[in-house]
Amino acid sequence: MAHKILKIHPKDNAIVALDDLSAGEKVLYNGKEITLVYAVPAKHKFAESDLTPGDKILMYGNLVGKAVENIRSGEVLTTSNVKHEASSFTKRTDGFQWSAPDVSKWKDKTFMGFHRADGQVGTANYWLVIPLVFCENRNVNTIKQAFMDELGFGHQDVYKSYVQQMVSLYQSGKTAEIETLPFQETELSQQSKLFDNIDGIRFLTHEGGCGGIRQDSEMLCGLLAGYINNPNVAGATVLSLGCQNAQISILEEKLNKLNDTPNKPVIILEQQQEGTEQEMLAKAIRKTFLALIEADKLKREPAPLSKLVIGLECGGSDGFSGISANPTVGQVSDFIVALGGKSILSEFPELCGVEQELINRCVDDKTADKFSELMRAYAHAAEAVGSGFDMNPSPGNIKDGLITDAIKSAGAAKKGGTSPVVDVLDYTEYASKPGLNLLCTPGNDVESTTAMAGSGANIILFTTGLGTPTGNPVTPVIKVSSNSKLAEKMPDIIDVDTGPVIAGEKTIEEMGTVLLDHIIEVASGNIKTKAMKLDQADFIPWKRGVSL
Repeated sequence: MAHKILKIHPKDNAIVALDDLSAGEKVLYNGKEITLVYAVPAKHKFAESDLTPGDKILMYGNLVGKAVENIRSGEVLTTSNVKHEASSFTKRTDGFQWSAPDVSKWKDKTFMGFHRADGQVGTANYWLVIPLVFCENRNVNTIKQAFMDELGFGHQDVYKSYVQQMVSLYQSGKTAEIETLPFQETELSQQSKLFDNIDGIRFLTHEGGCGGIRQDSEMLCGLLAGYINNPNVAGATVLSLGCQNAQISILEEKLNKLNDTPNKPVIILEQQQEGTEQEMLAKAIRKTFLALIEADKLKREPAPLSKLVIGLECGGSDGFSGISANPTVGQVSDFIVALGGKSILSEFPELCGVEQELINRCVDDKTADKFSELMRAYAHAAEAVGSGFDMNPSPGNIKDGLITDAIKSAGAAKKGGTSPVVDVLDYTEYASKPGLNLLCTPGNDVESTTAMAGSGANIILFTTGLGTPTGNPVTPVIKVSSNSKLAEKMPDIIDVDTGPVIAGEKTIEEMGTVLLDHIIEVASGNIKTKAMKLDQADFIPWKRGVSL
């Protein structure tokens, strides 16, 4: 009976169901028999003992909620009987010590990457085409249409073929057969590429650059500069209209701040200075083509694992995420930090309730104070518009056992492992210090992954319990499932399954070893992630308004 339940921390009074449990079923924990009042679905929690209104709910050793009505021992915890409650936080306290994991297995291990002039190493080699303002989106898409198929970066459109079959049936008077027309599932195949050492051209269209407030355009330029500076990028073509808020000079200033000496080709064209649209587009295409010839000369060479910069993300989380997938990613973060690399933990709304632990892990008071200030400012901004971190869990999260933001946060924070926090970065700031970095972003999956790539991540680990079809334009995204049912149901999006942790077949350390070995293969270009195979390349800049 014991294998069906899990008490994560000795202090906890909420117990997790690892399997579907029936009403009236008796479970044993630590010699104590608990009779379940109602059925408890897998991933959900039930009370270990009787609770009264106001009593604290504890998970992961943290305060994650409070009872709002009488809850009997063995009764499932729901949004009706539990409300969000989180611990407050204060100044950093001394005494934190970290025992780094054994990384001797990977000490002399390398990955095959693209070495940049500034010392960064890419796990891929992309060229960017970027509009400084939404007015240039159409021109960017025109360049995309001209380049993708001709250079072999397009994909066979299997859905177009499917529609053609339907058209044929309709024209033949066989409309009834359309309802049962089978779809031949196949991997999207890429055409033969002209440039062997270029992974693709990425077109980062967006709705910003003008209107709104000036700070939005400043941050957009900072984000785009981060993308150009990302080690996975060879260079960029930038289209400007001329009169917008996001001026060329702002982008150049942000680029210079990241690197004193320009080390990548950046082609910038301003439509209001170039003449006709056709002249500008022809010039942009010609200059980009010549730049691609040069970018293709760069080849993969061995690089130490200290050159890896790992983004840590979760999306479509479930009640197992904080038990299997997130701790596995946290183990990998600890491995990378011990090897001298960088990791980036973002999604500040999903650190609610674990702030004090992270504050105590900060290497100094200045770093801790910056984190506290950013968290408080974010929380106040949400409250000012009638929202709050307590409204962060999505309907999918709640359905699968994450009934309060503090429960979600306590599990989400496990992605950051146990290492010291060496730096705290505001949105668009670039990761420069080896070790664990905290990056201020929303919990929104794509806004967060977009930001991590802009802060220098050359690999992103993305945990999910429900299934999330997300990728990034320049950084390979490795999808990690929290449970084996998801991996079996959606094999086209899941790269690594941590379900064996739930089944008791692997420890977190063993699963972390599997994941790190997989990362090295992806970083070397030997394995394409499922997101890359599906050509998922999501890009959403954050407009610093309230986004949870």
